[in-house]
Amino acid sequence: MSTHHTHRDLHSEQGARPGDHPGRAANPVIKVEDLAWLELEKPDLDRAEAFAHAFGFATAARSADELHLRGAFAGAPSVIIRRGARSRYAGAAFRAADDADVLRLADATGARVGRLPESIGGIVVDLEAPDGAGVRVVSGMDELPALATQAAHTFNAGGDVRRANATQRPPRAPAVIERLGHVVLQSNRYLESLDWYLQHLGLIVSDFQYFEGQRDRGPTMSFIRCDRGSQPADHHTLAMALGPRNRYVHSAYQVADLDALAAGGEHLREKGYFRSWGIGRHIQGSQIFDYWRDPDGFLVEHFTDGDMFDNTLEPGWAPMTASGLAQWGPPVSKDFLGVKPGRESLLELRSMVTALRSDDNEFDLPRLRGLLKVATS
Repeated sequence: MSTHHTHRDLHSEQGARPGDHPGRAANPVIKVEDLAWLELEKPDLDRAEAFAHAFGFATAARSADELHLRGAFAGAPSVIIRRGARSRYAGAAFRAADDADVLRLADATGARVGRLPESIGGIVVDLEAPDGAGVRVVSGMDELPALATQAAHTFNAGGDVRRANATQRPPRAPAVIERLGHVVLQSNRYLESLDWYLQHLGLIVSDFQYFEGQRDRGPTMSFIRCDRGSQPADHHTLAMALGPRNRYVHSAYQVADLDALAAGGEHLREKGYFRSWGIGRHIQGSQIFDYWRDPDGFLVEHFTDGDMFDNTLEPGWAPMTASGLAQWGPPVSKDFLGVKPGRESLLELRSMVTALRSDDNEFDLPRLRGLLKVATS
């Protein structure tokens, strides 16, 4: 397999140095093909469904205690929400290539293979990452048929006239979600959990980030994609960052184009929902983004035009900074960084004290200093 070793003009300022983490396992158990869905718990399914429709999801199934939300592309639901006493992230499901891979993973881990509910179909093996995150690997699901999508716009650019005698009038309506793109998690056992995902699911790292001045201690964040061989995959399906507690950070959902994203954002704003940060374009992944808080506090992202990499690209390395989150757009918000005064920032502060007092995690005093620098760098 030939590989690209340079990152100039690609996706990161610098490549690996001798001794750096390789960003992939030499002989993984299986190689998952994609992120299938996320599982959440929320106390009010009616409220959750109302936001979901404004955000651009369609309802695939609904009962008194469970809500399945889907994008327009054919496949499985994107999000499964179950009624619970409090709002929480329950885990992610990854799609295996076939049933044989699910059986192989179960055999390697000693886990039991089960059947998914009839409403979804297929089989599942339930695992747990070292940091406690729930991980399901699934295959053989019934495929939901495709729904209508938003057509991408035709643009006049420079002297290239592709639209004549016609206007652009994107509707101020929900941006139609096409598919689930990625989930971002924080882990206080980051390196151990990263290696677990690479070894068990065959994921590979697109970009590493590290705290400034701490490159020699290794990475503190990774953007991780599926290894589909020569078929390009999203720059990241899973992203993980070191932090004082294990938690969901955000999840991202693809829409047709910038107009769908921007007009959909206007619809959300008019409905009274809170924009956390956007509109802008990321550096790692290159996505045009727009972040929103749902009524239960979950951070969710509309994105379009993300990078796609095959398995020949080696990991990039860059310092982890707030200013390095976007190529253009408004300054990153305190809400997005998690430092806005409130319940979540208070939980994070308390967890810093707890993590520093414990020796069963990777978060120590130098890492705390590095993390605190990120918000102002």
